[in-house]
Amino acid sequence: MSAANHNSANDNHGHDEHHIMPLATYYKVAGALFVLTFLTVGFHQLHEFLGPFAALIAFSIAAVKAFLVMAWFMHLKYDKLSNRIIFGAGFVFLALLFGITIMDIYTRITVNSVL
Repeated sequence: MSAANHNSANDNHGHDEHHIMPLATYYKVAGALFVLTFLTVGFHQLHEFLGPFAALIAFSIAAVKAFLVMAWFMHLKYDKLSNRIIFGAGFVFLALLFGITIMDIYTRITVNSVL
């Protein structure tokens, strides 16, 4: 009878079953985050050669890292569609911010000092 009460209590609160991921998955995602962090540092060393593309590469790596954190560490991969849409809207606004920033970088005029 306690199992029946437990199930009805979950139905009343709207809880879904939680997805349990293996620990190896967390290690793989953490390893990918470390590799992407080292790539970011490596591309920063090449910023003089890459010019304005350095920011685009850094933003792209940051977006991939944010996706990995949200999908696996925040369990959005296994969550309801409404939560995915809300976080997806955040990515849309983040892309808008990146786009405006990149346009600002491309439209800057180099000013040479006369002194």
